[in-house]
Amino acid sequence: MRTRSRGPAVTEDRSTADVDAAAPQSPSDGASNESHQAQNRIPIPDSASGIRPRKSTDDTSRNTPRTDPSTGNSPSSPKLKGSTLPNGSPTSADKGEDMASLGTRRRVRLRNPWSCSLLTFVTTVLAASLALVTIRSFLTRQLDPKGCAMSYMRPAFAKFPDFDTEHTRFASKYSLYLYREGGVDEDTRVKGIPVLFIPGNAGSYKQVRPLAAEAAVYFQEYMQGDQQAMNEGKRTLDFFSVDFNEDITAFHGQTLLDQAEYLNEAIAFILSLYHRPNRSLRDVDLPDPSAVILVGHSMGGIVARTMLTMPNYQSNTINTILTLSAPHARPPVSFDAEIVNTYKRVNRYWRNAYTQRWANNNPLWHVTTISIAGGGLDTVVPSDYSTLASLVPQTHGFTVFTSSIPRVWSGMDHLSITWCDQLRKSVVRALYDVVDASRSSQTRPRTARMHAFKKWFLTGMEDVVEKSLSQQEPGTLLTLEDNSNAIISQGESLTLRTLGESGKPKAHLIPIPPQGSPDRKRFTFLSNQRLDQSGAGTSLDVMFCSVFPLHSGQSSAVFSMNMDFSGNTSGSTRLACRNAATDTITLPASTRESKYPFDDASPFSYLQYDLEQLADHQFVAVVDKATSPIPGWAVAEFRSRSDSIVQVKNGVRSLLMSGVEYTFASDRPMMTEINVPSMHSSLLAYRLSIGKQSCGDDQELFTPLLRQHVADPYESKFFVNVKEADVSMHGVAPYMPPPLRSRGIGRGVTFQIWSDPTCRNSLDVSVKVDIIGSIGKLWMRYRTVFAAFPLLVVALVLRKQFQLYDRTGVFMSFSDSMEQSLRRSVPLLLLALTFLAASLPRGQGANGINTINEKLGRASNATESAIDFTRNDLLLGSQDSLFWVLIPFFGTISVGVCIAVNYIILSMTHFLSFGYTRIMKAVSKSADGSNILNAFAAASLRKRIITTSVLLLLVSTVIPYQFVFIVLCIVQLSTCVKALSLAREINATDNVNFYNYTQSILILMLWVMPINMPVLVVWIHNLAVHWLTPFTSHHNILSIMPFVLLVETLSTGRMVPRVESWVRHSTSLLFFGLAVYAAVYGVTYAYMLHFIVNIVCAWLTAVHFSSSEFWSRQQGFADGFSRALERSPSGRHKVKKRP
Repeated sequence: MRTRSRGPAVTEDRSTADVDAAAPQSPSDGASNESHQAQNRIPIPDSASGIRPRKSTDDTSRNTPRTDPSTGNSPSSPKLKGSTLPNGSPTSADKGEDMASLGTRRRVRLRNPWSCSLLTFVTTVLAASLALVTIRSFLTRQLDPKGCAMSYMRPAFAKFPDFDTEHTRFASKYSLYLYREGGVDEDTRVKGIPVLFIPGNAGSYKQVRPLAAEAAVYFQEYMQGDQQAMNEGKRTLDFFSVDFNEDITAFHGQTLLDQAEYLNEAIAFILSLYHRPNRSLRDVDLPDPSAVILVGHSMGGIVARTMLTMPNYQSNTINTILTLSAPHARPPVSFDAEIVNTYKRVNRYWRNAYTQRWANNNPLWHVTTISIAGGGLDTVVPSDYSTLASLVPQTHGFTVFTSSIPRVWSGMDHLSITWCDQLRKSVVRALYDVVDASRSSQTRPRTARMHAFKKWFLTGMEDVVEKSLSQQEPGTLLTLEDNSNAIISQGESLTLRTLGESGKPKAHLIPIPPQGSPDRKRFTFLSNQRLDQSGAGTSLDVMFCSVFPLHSGQSSAVFSMNMDFSGNTSGSTRLACRNAATDTITLPASTRESKYPFDDASPFSYLQYDLEQLADHQFVAVVDKATSPIPGWAVAEFRSRSDSIVQVKNGVRSLLMSGVEYTFASDRPMMTEINVPSMHSSLLAYRLSIGKQSCGDDQELFTPLLRQHVADPYESKFFVNVKEADVSMHGVAPYMPPPLRSRGIGRGVTFQIWSDPTCRNSLDVSVKVDIIGSIGKLWMRYRTVFAAFPLLVVALVLRKQFQLYDRTGVFMSFSDSMEQSLRRSVPLLLLALTFLAASLPRGQGANGINTINEKLGRASNATESAIDFTRNDLLLGSQDSLFWVLIPFFGTISVGVCIAVNYIILSMTHFLSFGYTRIMKAVSKSADGSNILNAFAAASLRKRIITTSVLLLLVSTVIPYQFVFIVLCIVQLSTCVKALSLAREINATDNVNFYNYTQSILILMLWVMPINMPVLVVWIHNLAVHWLTPFTSHHNILSIMPFVLLVETLSTGRMVPRVESWVRHSTSLLFFGLAVYAAVYGVTYAYMLHFIVNIVCAWLTAVHFSSSEFWSRQQGFADGFSRALERSPSGRHKVKKRP
């Protein structure tokens, strides 16, 4: 490697802003050196460093030769290329080469680092505009309403001090508590079914209070006195909670593993409590528990799934996992290698388990996992990450959004999902539905658990929900007159505007169409009255009946209910009926007064059956039991599915251009559907409008009710009294792994609209893309992009700086390099990445395997041979070529952010330099009476080696390398300030070069800092809770040594040598590789960016050490500087030194 470098120099003030050229000097002739040097100076503008240099008060120092005390030669003379003359002078060939280089340097004019070209200014303004639009859209557009009611409780906690170091090595850091509700259950002995609550990232054990309080109150008020429930094994829930000292698990994989290990040991301890007579009040006739139900919030849900993969997990001690806003599919941030690898290992374990052919080979066969997501209001973790589609089959779990859950119907933020009153009621009732204390597992069989969870958490209109009508026995005998006129004609609808008009109970019969109809009929029923299985306290019953001829001697006592509307006439028809109340779907009320679905209003009752599900019946009986008029209504009808469902085949591009418009006829069904398969991306938002119903307030039964839903995950949103609605979804999201099995993928969004069929007017529906609202959706899905893409820009800027420096010897400022990069390298790379983003979908095979990832060796697991779960890790994380436009979008914002950071660093360094210069001059003058700025005081080589060795030793044993990285950033900032102080005093090329170099390295390190900060925060948090055990990771000295060596070298004022051989292309390749990786894999594997920059620093350190004069200069520097001070008259010259 052939390099050139400036040696240590004692530089005087000059009356002009000339710059020493990098021309060779004769090492033997000082006077000749000075004369030769004066002839080869490059004129530099006074504003090159932002401040005009001061004039010297004594020009006699110009004739003082500068020599290297260690060699006797001029320390500023570069390494000579080729042979020399006998007297040490360079040959004519070398002179010609150096003069050519000098000529090039003369043509390069250093500009003011504060300068801003028109291109840079326009780019910055454009970037700021895009960023402001994104932020404003995120904060103000497409916002879901908040409808959570506050929950109240009287908490009391009992700590288990005997769960100590004999049981777990984490006893000094974590604690276990039992919750008791004050005034309801204050006995701290266990008595029921164990449930363990796991808090999330920086969460508190006290977050268990809403759920545990509701469970205690519900059991006391509704279940304790219900003998049937007690016989079915219903017992109170013993809620345990863990105090993790608000550990930060989202940023640190080892902390997550530590919590999982501790919780497995906690489960063993909890189960042992039920074996101790002095700690348990459990019924002696019940088996001892062998399993615990887990409820995890946020990262607590990931810890819960990780527990089943740990070596200390006891088989079958966990069979039910319920998570709240837990990012199952991928880590929230990828800044820590351990958290990414832990996710990979845990998710691979779960996928492998559920791909086993036989249940005996599946260790998770008995486990049910339910993931509840908050939706768009959760701005901490994208709710897309909560899906279980890539991990758990539908037979063992599902993902549901809170806006889908009956009687909740509201989105929730990341914290309110733990205390929302509506949600905690649904969760507690679902838990009581799945428990069975008469079994040692404490829960019902897996299929029964899944059925219960679907009943409580799904709307009832999903395909996976099973109707219970066919599983019932006829419980009602309905007797009618033979000549009754209550039978509706075939094909007509039943509309009851007021109940009880006849003054007595009345049955309305609707004939069920014959099976095998070509148009596939569907029965729908809607009412504002409640339906109940027992029929007590209700005014309306809906039953499905079959003719039941009562023969002589046959008793009607087999029926639990007998409804006789025959009037004691001789001719009558008897029908055996099944009550449909168990299949009732609860819908939010939609009237003129309705504003939100979660309003405090009595909900609607809805029934929906396909004709095939009614094969065993002949009539639908709608029984009006009211004996006096009441303001109730009901609508029932059989309609063809082809009349009810409209499928829009417009593609995404057509949606962007013209949207969707459809008009339903005046004789439309009560419930209509619009399915748009192309509306599947979570990155696009829409605006839906529904025309006004014009039938008058007095005639209108209800106002239009809209349900927007996707099939997987189960996300439904309801809009009442709808005229306009903001439509956004969590469908196909960036960076999400594909599902284990196709379930609903490709079906897009379906809009169900309930409209009053008595309003005989057409209904107009239109859907338009909300471009501005869509931009706001990018923030939650692409936050990590703004930590990766700026490194792309910085790498290209540094690449341009080194290319020019190696060619001309001028290290231009970051601002100049940014301008030149914007003219070519940045646009070209963004263009190439745009083509890559557009071509990725075409690089995907028919079986779903990404060929690019195959070539990179990213998918080698045998169980993933059919499905490549890493295929969306690249670039934008999307297989949709439509979103190629996001590459220039993010690139422009990243360029603007880098420009802003550059000017912030300039402002900071100039401010600090101003104070530093005055302080150092004052100290120097008070010490020896001189007015000398000692910018870079070099320590001895031995001291530097010892300091570096001690620092690396601490990294390998006690402190994580992230801490050292932050310290190095501070040291580099100090070096940058010193370099600027020197450049402001003497505006020489070498000084300006060095400042530009140190500033660019500082900017590079600052963009790596966000990747290192989270782990450092975890380490500081551990110190705060007195947990002094070192990390088992983050102590690799090779991960920080190049940074240490480079920053330490720069702190001595040493400029990087020029590389003039072909090896200089290695620098360009390294920076280009960093830029490409930051764009392609920077989001999924952001932690790798630290290691790639680390390699770049190792190369730059090697370039520094490659200088043949490096070691001699290090040893001779101190003596050389002392001699220079002795030659300088005290107080008359401002001697500047940069080694």
